[in-house]
Amino acid sequence: MHIDIQSRSFSLTRALKNYAEKKLKSSLSRCEDHLQRVVIKLSDINGPRGGEDKRCHLQVMLFGLPDVIIEDTEEDMYAAIDRAADRAECTVVRKVKRQQTLLKQNRQIIRHLIV
Repeated sequence: MHIDIQSRSFSLTRALKNYAEKKLKSSLSRCEDHLQRVVIKLSDINGPRGGEDKRCHLQVMLFGLPDVIIEDTEEDMYAAIDRAADRAECTVVRKVKRQQTLLKQNRQIIRHLIV
């Protein structure tokens, strides 16, 4: 799984980058065969003013399916990454299962038509 991490309006620390990579790999490992690429964009909306302004924007590119885009804003960047990764996992798993179900149904229809 290729993960591209970008930061906007703040310096990306090695610890934060490692955390984001580890969290995404852990969350999306069940569907790794279906993943083309993951882009994570981290930003601090308000800068030094504080508040609930740490944004994690995830774009998960899948083979044969539309991209999954998740965005979460929290007071803490680690919390934003956690929540976005967990939501991405649920969405990707649901989409992959749906695709597999449709493929299985199509195979059964084709078998029925051939016989």
